[in-house]
Amino acid sequence: MPTASPEAGTGGIAGRLARLIAMGGPIPLSLFMAEANAHYYATRDPFGAGGDFVTAPEISQMFGEMVGLALAELWVRAGRPEGARYVELGPGRGTLAADALRAMRAAGLTPPVELVETSPALRAAQATRVPQARWHGEVGELPGDGPLLVVANEFFDALPVTQHVRGERGWHARLVDHREGGFVSVLNDAPTPGIAVEAEAGAVIERCLSGDAVMRELASRVARQGGVIVAIDYGYVGPAIGDTLQAVRGHGFADPLADPGEQDITAHVDFTALADAARAEGLRVTGPVGQGAWLESLGIGARAAALSRAAASRAEEIAAARLRLTGEDAMGRLFKVLAAVAPGWPAPEGFGS
Repeated sequence: MPTASPEAGTGGIAGRLARLIAMGGPIPLSLFMAEANAHYYATRDPFGAGGDFVTAPEISQMFGEMVGLALAELWVRAGRPEGARYVELGPGRGTLAADALRAMRAAGLTPPVELVETSPALRAAQATRVPQARWHGEVGELPGDGPLLVVANEFFDALPVTQHVRGERGWHARLVDHREGGFVSVLNDAPTPGIAVEAEAGAVIERCLSGDAVMRELASRVARQGGVIVAIDYGYVGPAIGDTLQAVRGHGFADPLADPGEQDITAHVDFTALADAARAEGLRVTGPVGQGAWLESLGIGARAAALSRAAASRAEEIAAARLRLTGEDAMGRLFKVLAAVAPGWPAPEGFGS
């Protein structure tokens, strides 16, 4: 992992992390990532052409509409249970929620909206698009009554990960130190006990313990209250070996240790770990499947055709957006969809037989 820029650590969140290291020594990578991302999201709207990256809901309204229709269709087949709530984790600007809710209304579902968001800047943006929403700082604050229709789009990838590197004596935790040149990656001298993964020297394994915990808490709620969790993110079917930590700034890749709090740090999602966490609380899991296959199965092609007929001048733009969302060399394969449903609820559409 590279060294951060020389100016890192002069003030703000960088200075705070540098002082923390100076007092107690190198800190876990997960702590560095958590602190950096908390500051990053709390202080800006990073989405869109003027930000650092573009997510699927910002590419086209079709993405949110397919999500909303999938949730509404499942709710109908579950018997239209009363009190169902739309829940979104890390809802960005509120674009996905607005599009999904519009599609839900067309299917006869107008649920209360519960958004789990800590960023003041993003809450303000969400309020302009979903003014009826209620905001929560964590999953534990969600209402305890009624089924939960939960969406987590590009949420789990931003949660902090641990990394361990294989050495001669075992697996050593990756830490972050601060030296004259900035923040650097170092390894804990003592190997971490209890890791039984076989791999060559230098191999890296990642784990998102906070993601597992969030999924288990959500799944426990859904098991009691009814509903579904739909997680959409870039990731893999684990377990896997490899370092997937990355940072994005200005629509380009950056050093994850440089300028903490000024760029988005993420890691690929282990969908097997999420599935295991949901199953541990009694949910039935389907997927993951590629985002492209999921959207096509739900009818994005028909929706694109309808939008093109209604606005012929935008037909090329609509086709390009569909390809970006579903193409194998775009978001269609790397991004995956996993669903976990409550006991007694039907299997969701879009995941094949």
